Amino acid sequence: MAGCNGKGATNEVSEQKDTNNDSKLQEEVIDAEEETDDTEKDINNPTGKTEDEQKQTQSSTNGTNNTKESNETNNSSSEKTEKGETNNTPKNENNNALSGYSPQEIEYARVWLQLGEVKDVEELNVRHIPSGTPLNPDDKTSVNYPNDVIQLTGSRLVDGVVTYSSNGNGTINVYNVPLRWDGKKPAGEDFYKNIINNTKLVSVDVGNDEEVKKLIEKIKN
Repeated sequence: MAGCNGKGATNEVSEQKDTNNDSKLQEEVIDAEEETDDTEKDINNPTGKTEDEQKQTQSSTNGTNNTKESNETNNSSSEKTEKGETNNTPKNENNNALSGYSPQEIEYARVWLQLGEVKDVEELNVRHIPSGTPLNPDDKTSVNYPNDVIQLTGSRLVDGVVTYSSNGNGTINVYNVPLRWDGKKPAGEDFYKNIINNTKLVSVDVGNDEEVKKLIEKIKN
C-alpha cells in the first residue's frame, strides 16, 4: 500500500507539471501573437499617429504641394512676361514700327506709294497749298482751291505729281492737275471748275510699314 501511495503521488506531481507547462506554453503563444500584432501596426503606421492625425498630415501635405505648384505656375508666367513671350508681341511690334513719325508724314508716304508714278524716288517733296490759291497761278481765269491741299512730287518731272486734300478719315480727294501747265491760256473758268467738281475720292492703303518708313526718310518739306 505504501508503494501504491507513493506511485499515486508521483503521478499527481507529474500531472501538475504538465499543467504548468501547458499554461506557460499558452502564455508564450499569446505573447508571440501580441508581438506580431504590434509589428504589423508598426509596419502599417510607421509614424505611430492616429487615423485623424494622419488625415491632418495628408491634408497639410496636399496644401503644401498645391501652393508649390501655384508658385511655380506664377513664376513661369512672370518669366514669360519679362521675356516678352506673349501672343500680343508681334502685333505690338507692328503697331510701333511707325511710332516715331507724325500722322502727316505717314500719310504722305502712303499716298505716294499708292498713287505716285515712280515709287522708289530719290526724294519726296511736299508742298502745302492753302485754300484760295489759284489752281494755275499763271492764268487769270483760274479758279481757286476750295480747301488746303498737299502736292507731292519727286526730284524729277518724270516721277509724277499727286495733288490732294485730306478728309482726315483715311480718304483723300485727288485733283487732276499737272505739275506744269503747258496748255492754252487763258483756259477759261469753266475748265478749272470742271477740275474742282471732278476730284476723285480715294481710300488710302495702309501699305507696307517698312516701305512707308523708308520713304518717310526721303521727305523734303
